[in-house]
Amino acid sequence: MKNYLSLVKFSHTIFAMPFALLGFFLAVKNGIGEVSWRLFGLVVLCMVFARSAAMAFNRYIDRDIDAQNPRTAVREIPAGVVSPKSALMFTIANSLLFVVSTFFINKACFFLSPVALAVVLGYSYTKRFTPFCHFVLGIGLALAPLGGYLAMAGQFDLVPILFAIAVFLWVSGFDIIYALQDEAFDQANKLNSMPAYLGKAKALRLSELLHLICGFTFIAATWIASKQIPDLGIMSLLATGIFCGLLFYQHTLVKPHDLSKVNLAFFTTNGIASLASCGLIILDLFFL
Repeated sequence: MKNYLSLVKFSHTIFAMPFALLGFFLAVKNGIGEVSWRLFGLVVLCMVFARSAAMAFNRYIDRDIDAQNPRTAVREIPAGVVSPKSALMFTIANSLLFVVSTFFINKACFFLSPVALAVVLGYSYTKRFTPFCHFVLGIGLALAPLGGYLAMAGQFDLVPILFAIAVFLWVSGFDIIYALQDEAFDQANKLNSMPAYLGKAKALRLSELLHLICGFTFIAATWIASKQIPDLGIMSLLATGIFCGLLFYQHTLVKPHDLSKVNLAFFTTNGIASLASCGLIILDLFFL
């Protein structure tokens, strides 16, 4: 179990899961009805299954590439800890469990589940033919607030769509930062990424632009949500400030000539941004 949790980087669930729960609870407070803990549990399961399938498939597809890259050669498949066949079976099992879970939510989620899988699994191929691979990953995680809202409401709404756009911009931007580490390797092996295509400095400028737009989108989402849901107040304002502040902070940590703090910028900063902002908004919805 420890090996498989490491294979799928289970700790990285911290990025999308809070936004899925935010979408779910926004639907509850937007006049949809009382909290359904059965649906809540199914949303959590869907997030775990979809993300596990996506990460395991990515490791399976990239196993030969990872074996050549000194930074990734220690990953479970190239290191021989998990076999390629086992990773593929794990992917299939989680994909099936994801679809089955959506069946017990509602028809909309069930019928859209293959689309969600196509996005999160298809991302693994994109680095082979386009530097816009980061944006495909962004789309995959942007499904979290939409899926959480759809599970409870059975329909879409402007606020979860805006949060989805914010997540898309946020993830695309910080994935570009993470990819800075492999600029030389990607160029040498004809792999596509924004750092390999634009160079470190221009890729960082693009990431900054994405995060600037993301900040304004997050502000718009919380402002419109506050108009729809009177319960939102000071904590949501604080959540917005924390999220936007951490967007800015991570760009003070990474420079084209100094990548020593990439992991701090990528995982720690963005993990706190997701947990703190979504947690405070949910707290505002129900307790303050």
